[in-house]
Amino acid sequence: MNGPPSAAVGFSPAALQGKRVLVTRAPEQAQDLIERLRALGAVPILFPTLCLVPPEDNYAALDAALRQLATFDWVVFTSVNGVLHVCQRLQALGLSPQALSQVRLAAIGPATAAALAARGLHVAVMPERYVAEALLEAIPSPRGQRFLLPRAAQARPLLRTRLQAAGGEVVEVAAYRTLPAVPDPEALAALEAGVDVLTFTASSTVRHFVRQLGPARARSLAARALVVTIGPITAATARELGLRVDTVATEYTIAGLVDALLAACQGTAP
Repeated sequence: MNGPPSAAVGFSPAALQGKRVLVTRAPEQAQDLIERLRALGAVPILFPTLCLVPPEDNYAALDAALRQLATFDWVVFTSVNGVLHVCQRLQALGLSPQALSQVRLAAIGPATAAALAARGLHVAVMPERYVAEALLEAIPSPRGQRFLLPRAAQARPLLRTRLQAAGGEVVEVAAYRTLPAVPDPEALAALEAGVDVLTFTASSTVRHFVRQLGPARARSLAARALVVTIGPITAATARELGLRVDTVATEYTIAGLVDALLAACQGTAP
């Protein structure tokens, strides 16, 4: 996504004017959301709940799989982070990201597809709904095909297990891990000053938010603010941890999250 677009048709940008919106993404992931919020007059409060670090094996499994890239039929990407880490490791191994052009690529959503396209890579499959379940439905005839899944170490096993159940051979490797971030004094002060909206863009952001603040404090904040999640899986995690969820994006992207926030602030959310 290249910069913040204008608000979707039917939404008044003034709905967010002056709203203090907590952004819980890692700093290297947060810029797009921050720019979109600022363009709509909101006051984004960066409060990173997680940081991205190498997998515990320091990329050994990922590197081994990438050295055997030609033995795979598919590489399936479920996040922009997966694309970034795979491309970084290819370069560390003396290979070009163009090595991925020898296999078919699947992307879970438009941001992931755009990260691949930015490197000149064609995506063969992208589902209409940006969740693992829809991605499974979009991949044709898994039986007898070999899949590489470079993912977060804590990713849901559903994609791997369903592909295997459909007859595919799956190599799932950790491309990165997410760890709880340590909030700095400035971020904590901004949070204590009050926020109008909490945004969560992945289940990991919810889990680490609750760990950082403690369940009671997290629930208290969620009870007083508007809580918006990027999709139903993130919403389910928030509810499991005792947070009220006010609205869920119907398009599971940053743009969709902002549209859902606009609709909620105007009282038009479903």
